[in-house]
Amino acid sequence: MKTVELSVRTGNRRGLFDLTGTCRDFVAGEGDGLLSLFVPHATAGLVVIELGAGSDVDLMAALDRLLPRDGRWVHRHGSTGHGADHLVSIVASPSLTVPVVEGRLTLGTWQSIALLDPNQDNAARAVRLTFIAG
Repeated sequence: MKTVELSVRTGNRRGLFDLTGTCRDFVAGEGDGLLSLFVPHATAGLVVIELGAGSDVDLMAALDRLLPRDGRWVHRHGSTGHGADHLVSIVASPSLTVPVVEGRLTLGTWQSIALLDPNQDNAARAVRLTFIAG
């Protein structure tokens, strides 16, 4: 097993942060197996999505419709609407697994691996990458 913890700088920006290149480099030359990703945060998740063609903007808009950024939430601290951030796991799991064949991610043509961080209150996130040879 090979593992590393990444620090992803999100600043005070909500959104999607592309991890594909880092994941690709991490598994390069490793043979067949599984790449496991895990984000140890209650207000962030991981997704496989097309980035840069509008889907990222659409995802954030859909998330804001589903979980409005206002004062309705029982969980209240941080910026307005932060309670909604604690429900991100209903759309983005904190873990993700991608098959690796001959040291290459088996993503589709337009698929990317991204960190979904709707919480503007944290400037950095940790993401654990683990390669399990098979």
